[in-house]
Amino acid sequence: MKRGPKGSYTKEFREQAVKVVLVGGLSQQEAAERLPMSVKTLGGWIVAEHSGTLAKVGKTQKPLTELEAELACVSELATVTMERDILNKATVYIAKESR
Repeated sequence: MKRGPKGSYTKEFREQAVKVVLVGGLSQQEAAERLPMSVKTLGGWIVAEHSGTLAKVGKTQKPLTELEAELACVSELATVTMERDILNKATVYIAKESR
């Protein structure tokens, strides 16, 4: 279940997230922790699913501009780069310690 930039969720992501709680048996808190999202948002989707309006959620959200989408990609790239650098440093440290 891939999620887009912050605050932007695909229809499929919303449906799968609700299934994790309703069918999978996880609590809202557990599901929200496993998925990168807030408990409040997930709870709103579950209420919408029970009322039959989950398909309408997100329809009024304006699409991301090209600049916003690019900024989200750059931000994600910076995070991944930082995580990679930390892992590389940890690997070097562990290799030195094991000698």
